[in-house]
Amino acid sequence: MKRMMPWFLSLLLLAGCGGNAAGGVYQQITQEAAKEMMDTQQEVVILDVREQDEYDSGHIPDAVLLPVGTIDEDTAAEVIPEKDSAVLVYCRSGNRSKTASSALADLGYTNIYEFGGISTWPYETEP
Repeated sequence: MKRMMPWFLSLLLLAGCGGNAAGGVYQQITQEAAKEMMDTQQEVVILDVREQDEYDSGHIPDAVLLPVGTIDEDTAAEVIPEKDSAVLVYCRSGNRSKTASSALADLGYTNIYEFGGISTWPYETEP
C-alpha cells in the first residue's frame, strides 16, 4: 500500500492541473456555446485546423485556415496577432482541434476554446 501512495498522489496532482496531457490549457465548449460566441462577440477568431482540401470542401463562415501541422509561433501570429484574442478552434471530428488548442496555449494564447468537429456542426457552413 505504501508503494502505491506516491503513484496515486502523482495521479491526483496530474488530474488537478487542468488542460490536457500535452500541457497547454484551453477550454472545451459545446458547439452551441461556440455558435453563441460567434453571434455575439465581434472580436472572435474562428480557426479551422484541417487541411486545405478539407477547408475548401466546406467550412464555418468567417473561419480562417491554419492546419494543425503548421502551427508555430510565426504562423499563429499571422492568423492570431493578439495572444488574448478569443479563438474558437475546430477540425473534422475534434481530435486535431484538441492538439491545435494545446499548441496555441503552449505558445501563450490565453483564450482558446475548442468545440470539436465540423462533422457534427448543426449550423451553417460555406464552400
